[in-house]
Amino acid sequence: MQLGKIIALAAFCAAGPASGQTLDRLQNLTQQEFRLLAEDVGSAFSYHPQTPTEPLGITGFDVGAALTFSQVRNSAIWEKATSDSAPGYMVVPTLRVDKGLPLGFDVGLMYATVPGSNVDLWGAQARYAILQGGIAEPALGIRGSYTKLKGVDQADLDTKGLDLSVSKGFAVLTPYAGIGRVWVSADPHVAGLAKEDLSMNRFFVGAGFKVVLFNMNAELDRVGETSSFSLKAGIRF
Repeated sequence: MQLGKIIALAAFCAAGPASGQTLDRLQNLTQQEFRLLAEDVGSAFSYHPQTPTEPLGITGFDVGAALTFSQVRNSAIWEKATSDSAPGYMVVPTLRVDKGLPLGFDVGLMYATVPGSNVDLWGAQARYAILQGGIAEPALGIRGSYTKLKGVDQADLDTKGLDLSVSKGFAVLTPYAGIGRVWVSADPHVAGLAKEDLSMNRFFVGAGFKVVLFNMNAELDRVGETSSFSLKAGIRF
């Protein structure tokens, strides 16, 4: 399947279940409900790695389109906070690019606009490979990440992340896994609600599949009590 067809299919799939994510009735929530909503939103919109740990190298790029399917644990609260029915899960389509730098450093950017909602999202990551990996040894890296929610007039929300990951390539397949921490800051612009700052543990596993330039990646990610599944297709060199 050509990359263009994969991207088109991803956009089509995202358009359906994404409805109901227009966050425009936060005044209906109690403080505890707002905190639980922040957990759901922060988990879904935190930076999902979607790439093995091995550094790209100074000439390397990883460019792709991805879908993240994130569980909505507090659907009753979503019902109160949105002007539509609450989704059972959120589908977040993203465009992503990662660039290799010297000395084992990689940087990345991502952008998402969720169809049928008022949600836009951008994020960035920087990673350093403590071990760059090779025939006999795995790659080991530490990453810092940041995401910022846009388009929601009733609140500001951002996430910060720090994780440690490991990967090891076997022919065309590169499995990886990691652990970390996510910090969420949610600041409502609604009378009666106060800012919430929370932190959650993160665990993720995934695998990259690469043939020549074509690359696919699948990832399971758990932030706090919320599970997400991501698929990405693109080119990596």
